[in-house]
Amino acid sequence: MKIAFYTLGCKVNQYESQAAAELMSINGFEIAEPGEDADVYVINSCTVTAESDRKTRQAVRKFKRTHPNSIVVLTGCMPQAFPKDAEQLEQADIVIGNKNNHLLPELIKQYFNCGQRIVDIREHRKGDKFGTDKISGFSGRTRAIVKIEDGCNRFCSYCIIPYSRGRVRSKPLDELDDELESLSKAGYSEVVLVGINLSAYGSDMDINICDAVELAAKKDFKRIRLGSLEPDHLTDEVIERLSKVDKLCPQFHISLQSGCDRTLKAMNRHYTADEYFKLCRKLRSEFDDATITTDIMVGFPTESEEDFSESVEFAKKIGFEKVHVFPYSPREGTKAAEMEQLTKAVKEERSCIMIEETEAVRQKFLQSRIGQTVSVLFETRQDNGFTEGYTENYTPVKAKGSVKCGDIQKVKITEVDGDFCVGEII
Repeated sequence: MKIAFYTLGCKVNQYESQAAAELMSINGFEIAEPGEDADVYVINSCTVTAESDRKTRQAVRKFKRTHPNSIVVLTGCMPQAFPKDAEQLEQADIVIGNKNNHLLPELIKQYFNCGQRIVDIREHRKGDKFGTDKISGFSGRTRAIVKIEDGCNRFCSYCIIPYSRGRVRSKPLDELDDELESLSKAGYSEVVLVGINLSAYGSDMDINICDAVELAAKKDFKRIRLGSLEPDHLTDEVIERLSKVDKLCPQFHISLQSGCDRTLKAMNRHYTADEYFKLCRKLRSEFDDATITTDIMVGFPTESEEDFSESVEFAKKIGFEKVHVFPYSPREGTKAAEMEQLTKAVKEERSCIMIEETEAVRQKFLQSRIGQTVSVLFETRQDNGFTEGYTENYTPVKAKGSVKCGDIQKVKITEVDGDFCVGEII
C-alpha cells in the first residue's frame, strides 16, 4: 500500500512529515511522491496566514478530485487551530491535528475497516510533553532537519501559532543525542536544528539552545545551522557560548516583524528596535562573516505611514542580507484581527516598497562576495549544468563542474546572477 505526503509551511512541518513517513514505512507502507498514484494522501497543513489556509483547502480538494478512490488525510496546524473549519472540509476522509500524528497508522487502518469518516483533533494542553517524533534520515535532502522544540508562549497579537502548537516544550537531550547520532552515521554534512520558538529551547527544562548545539557539535556533522529564532533568550551569555562552537554556521534568521517601536508594542513583541539592533551588532561582533536574515510584516492594523517609513529605515540600518516581506493577514481568534484593518491596496503598496528597499541591500551584499573563496554545500543539480548550494552564512552559490549533491567544495565567486553568486570550483 502506498502513501504520499504533501507538506505546506515551515521546516518543522517538513520534519514532522519525514517522521510520519518513517512511521508509516515501519508499518508496511511504501512511500510515494505526491504526484504519484497512492492509496493514501496526507496533507500536512500550515496556518500562519490566511493564504496558508487557502492552499490547504485547495490541496485537500485537488487530491480528492484527482484520486477519488484514495484516502485523503488532513493534519498539521490548520485543523489544530481551526478544528471546525477543518471538519467542514468534507473531501478529507481523516482529519487530525499535529498533536496526534503518531496515531496515523491506527486511524488509517480504522478507516479501511469501517469506511466511516474520522475527525480526531486533540487539543494541546499545558503540561504536554515533547512528542515522540524522530527520524533516521531526510528523504531527498542533503541537509538533515531536526525538530528540537515545539510550541510558543509569546502570544503576539497577530499570531495563531500558540493555539495551533501549544506551549513551549523541548526534546530531552538524551533523545536528541540518539537522533543526532543516527543522522550523523547516515552521512549528512549539515544538520539544521529547528523549532516553533527555537530560541526558547530548554526553557522548560533548565537548559538552553547552547546545550543542543554543543551536543550536535560532538557528532560527525561538518556544519550545524539554526532555524528561525526569536530575539528573546538570545542573551550575551548565550551568544558568547555559541560563538565557541566552530561548526555553527554564522547565519541567523531572527524575526523582526517591524522596525517601529509603536508597531512592535501593538504586536505584543517583547523587545524594542534598539534592543534588536544591539542583538544584531553583538552577533556580528562575535561571529566572523555573519549574516542576519529576517521576516518583516507590513500593513499591521496600527501601522501608520510614519510607522512604516520608520520600519523601512530600520531595515536599511541593520543591512539584512535577506528579508522575507509579507503583508499582515488577519487570523480569527487573535487580538489584531479585532482591530481596524488597513486596505489590501495599502498593504500591497507597502510590501512592494519594503521588498524594493531590502532587495537593494541584498544585491549589494551578493556583489560584495565577488572575489571571495567560500565553502559550498551543493544541494541541487539544474538542467543547465549548474549545481546550486549554500555557504556557511547561507549565501546561495551556483557553479559548473564535477560535483555531486551533498559534497562541500571550495568555490571562487566570480559574478552575481539574480539571487545567486556564480563561482568556479577550485
